[in-house]
Amino acid sequence: MNLTEPAAGSDLSAVSTKAIPNGDHYLITGTKIFITYGEHDLTENIVHLVLARLPNAPAGVKGISLFIVPKFLVNADGSLGPRNDVQCASIEHKLGIHASPTAVMSFGEAGGAIGYLVGEENRGLEYMFTMMNNARLAVGLEGVAVAERAYQQAAEYAKERVQGKVPQKSGKLPILHHADVQRMLMLMKTQTEAMRALAYIAAAEVDFAQKHPDEAIRQSSQRRVDFLTPIVKAWSTEQAIEIASLGVQVHGGMGYIEETGAAQHLRDARITTIYEGTTGIQAGDLLGRKIIRDDGVEARKLIAEIEAEAQACQNHTDPDLQLIGHELHKATQALAKALNWLLTAHNDQPQATLAGAYPLLRSFGILCGGWLLAKSALIVNSPSYSGQNGFASQKKASAIFYTHEVLPHVVGLVQTICAGADVAKAMNDGLADLMNP
Repeated sequence: MNLTEPAAGSDLSAVSTKAIPNGDHYLITGTKIFITYGEHDLTENIVHLVLARLPNAPAGVKGISLFIVPKFLVNADGSLGPRNDVQCASIEHKLGIHASPTAVMSFGEAGGAIGYLVGEENRGLEYMFTMMNNARLAVGLEGVAVAERAYQQAAEYAKERVQGKVPQKSGKLPILHHADVQRMLMLMKTQTEAMRALAYIAAAEVDFAQKHPDEAIRQSSQRRVDFLTPIVKAWSTEQAIEIASLGVQVHGGMGYIEETGAAQHLRDARITTIYEGTTGIQAGDLLGRKIIRDDGVEARKLIAEIEAEAQACQNHTDPDLQLIGHELHKATQALAKALNWLLTAHNDQPQATLAGAYPLLRSFGILCGGWLLAKSALIVNSPSYSGQNGFASQKKASAIFYTHEVLPHVVGLVQTICAGADVAKAMNDGLADLMNP
């Protein structure tokens, strides 16, 4: 995917790469940056999908078209022909993901790279977002993967590193026995479990949206996929950074030493909140396109499903599940309050509502995580469960810990959302010297 340019990052309306008609193809000229695997020798050919503008195209995003631009032109018999006019100008030196080359691509330095129009003119961004939304779910899963690896490494280190004494226990023990190390490991473990569960739920809805025989269910599942995509992408990756950072902390000073490997997870995680749409872009998408546009219908539907799970926990005979249900209920009620405020205020107070976009996304992520861990705890505590008891007890422990340590943040975030007018004014006043030098 060749979208980004030096002057066109999150704002793709600024795309300036040109496409000039030339017989049965187009001549592409321009520069693209941040192109993952833009150049490599792992395959015989590379097919670039490039956003560019035709002559006299409308301004903004409605004037962008999509083109196929191969590294090597293809002969009529399918064999590879001459090299196209597309070159890798340089490879970026990055903070992390060093195994993935990130290229600056130059198109048309010798007169124009040959490209072929995909679909209709001026609908390129629409087509590209078919891939972009899939990529956003994949990046959310990347966050899960980095978090899981960081947890595994931190857990192994905590089992082996002997340091200090533990109250009411004799002798020196591995740091795994220290309460604060246990807290950090459980924050890593439970949030990773929640992130993974949410990614699985979204993936299942993708399958239903594409393959279910009932059209009504396909449409319903697609709406759920659309709603969950920015949450999976942004919340999971934000938490991946936190989890990778906790992994460094568990290692102590050795976590800051490169040879340990803990720092690599933190460096690798850092890009995930940026590429394929920053967290801020995802938050604005969730608020504007996924909530305000349908007057909160899908958001309220999801909250109602979570509330039903909370009631099921509250009605359980297990006191721990009852407590989980009670706290989950409190969180759903709080988020419903924030939703009502945003839907009421967005017309008259757009900046105030946008100030709450990130805490809103984070609230939905935390709430969905609590919901799915509660669902897991219910399943392993049902009479029909036939799995291992050790697995069941760990799932229940994860739900209890998350309920006490993570879920309560929703109530605080809702207070931030509903104070949007004050927050927006404070931001404007506090940064006035920068905006009006």
